[in-house]
Amino acid sequence: MSEFRFEIEATDAESGARAGRLHTPHGWIETPVFMPVGTRAAVKAMAAEELEGLGARLLLANTYHLALRPGTARIRELGGLHGFMAWPRGLLTDSGGFQVFSLQALAEVNEQGVRFRSHLDGQLHQFTPESVVEAQLDLGPDILMPLDECIRWPATAEAARASLELTIRWLERARRRWLERDCGRRERRGGREGYGQALFGIVQGGMHAGLRAEAAERLAALDLPGYALGGLSVGEPRDLTWEAAAAALPHLPPAKPRYAMGVGAPAELAEYVALGVDMMDCVLPTRNARNGLLFTSAGRLAIKTAALAGDANPPDPLCGCPVCARYSRAYLRHLFQANEILAAMLLTRHNLFHYLDTMRRIRHAILCGQFSRLRRQLAAQV
Repeated sequence: MSEFRFEIEATDAESGARAGRLHTPHGWIETPVFMPVGTRAAVKAMAAEELEGLGARLLLANTYHLALRPGTARIRELGGLHGFMAWPRGLLTDSGGFQVFSLQALAEVNEQGVRFRSHLDGQLHQFTPESVVEAQLDLGPDILMPLDECIRWPATAEAARASLELTIRWLERARRRWLERDCGRRERRGGREGYGQALFGIVQGGMHAGLRAEAAERLAALDLPGYALGGLSVGEPRDLTWEAAAAALPHLPPAKPRYAMGVGAPAELAEYVALGVDMMDCVLPTRNARNGLLFTSAGRLAIKTAALAGDANPPDPLCGCPVCARYSRAYLRHLFQANEILAAMLLTRHNLFHYLDTMRRIRHAILCGQFSRLRRQLAAQV
């Protein structure tokens, strides 16, 4: 078991994009990294061995859903989340704050935390900053996220300020509990300083650039193992998303990993990396696969298009994934039209490979001093 630490291996001189390595108790992870989303301890339509084969080294799971079913105590008894889902590599668990945001009709936010009714059976539950830390320690991820308030867009500066202040107060409480449990104790091994399970801070502030910058500065002072940008892609225009991210990132410690939560169409991955982001997650590759939409080197491909019924070409002739090496567009269209389960499996495998491989290419370009060129190429893939 190794400790959690982060090292930067190269930085792009023009943009500030970074290539690094994240060391966790379950192995190292090359950054920038894309995390497939395994909300309920499963990436939809993918087995763990398939994810390993695609090169995934870090997955995301959701505390809200796992706390409701099967329960974090049950998962702890079964070996923690790594043992429960038979995943030997890195895991990050989010707090469930975004799920509460998306289920606002069932939730009440107050100073103590969040009271909500389960979307499964209507039972009343309470999440506090402390209980969310405890729940994630039961799950046993390498990285855990604190409870935060994710407000809807648009939000006034006053509402965004109130949300920011509440999120910071909650983070301070979560940090105290994390330290009390000795998870934040720094250890020196081999001349390096690292952590056990890592608690990240989450920058909020709505789409108000000044509040985002302030939040980042205040979170940086808490000296956490890493930092995340939350509350992005909640319905706002894309230019506001970029402004909010760009306002916060320069104020976060450069030696700590930076995570943009819930973002990233394929053409946007390099843009977030150019801002200095090291980690991303998004449901687009899996959700779009189940709806018959593939991401390719030539842009998006709707597999249900009638013109593909007789197309013997692979989905993407330039792709090196197992799906493109074996199956035709015509066959994948047939599976999708026939509502075969295999369609979701194969399309998901391709889309996840596309995302993971794009991140590998971005990392390689940074190391080789070719990031700007690749960035322009990826921006053209609409």
